[in-house]
Amino acid sequence: MKLKKSKKSARMRGSRTHGWAMKKHKGSGNRGGKGMAGTGKRADQKKTYVLRYHYPYFGKQGFTSRGTAKKKLKTINLSEIESNLQSFLSQGRAKKTSQGIELDLHEYKILGDGKINEKLLITVRAASVSAIAKIEKAGGKIMYKRVPQENAV
Repeated sequence: MKLKKSKKSARMRGSRTHGWAMKKHKGSGNRGGKGMAGTGKRADQKKTYVLRYHYPYFGKQGFTSRGTAKKKLKTINLSEIESNLQSFLSQGRAKKTSQGIELDLHEYKILGDGKINEKLLITVRAASVSAIAKIEKAGGKIMYKRVPQENAV
């Protein structure tokens, strides 16, 4: 029995593949690299892994300009205002005055679906033409909350 066996790598000095074929037994080469290597556009062999664990990896995400994108306003219909008027009064968003009911909906745009019977003085960000007509027909008024522009010169 041989006590000190020399390593195969010592005998294979200068041999590129150490007795194995060209493709396999060369480290990470058979699996296409480590981690996310090879997960580019034509990564069919790794596409299932990428789609499962790194879902929005392929494709473009769109162009968004910084700070200039408009935020969509919250909307509320006249029918919702009429039905929620008591809760607005209890929350403090509305108060009864001699002129009518003052309602603060400064972050909303009012849409004209529904009917309104109360005399309302509403502060809003925006309102549709039909909503303005219905509120004024009921004897109310719309006041607009002006939003301060950022970085104004």
